[in-house]
Amino acid sequence: MREIQCNTCGSHEYEKRRINYLYSHQGKYLLVPNTPVEICIDCGMVYYDAAVLKEIEQHFFAIHQQNEEPDAYIQMPTKSYTN
Repeated sequence: MREIQCNTCGSHEYEKRRINYLYSHQGKYLLVPNTPVEICIDCGMVYYDAAVLKEIEQHFFAIHQQNEEPDAYIQMPTKSYTN
């Protein structure tokens, strides 16, 4: 558990989880399944380790510069929100 307070609600209660993280930069994306995070038990605020985000960023640029291959490609539908 983290020993610092949640920036949103002040709680000291966190849970380690793994989530699907969507990295985006200038209209390009990288889906990163199984990304480790800590989530505030009280309000749900998600905290990412800086080293994890840096590694994701490095993979993103390596893949989009064709220096690295992704694990897979997916097709994703889109739908604009209209009110």
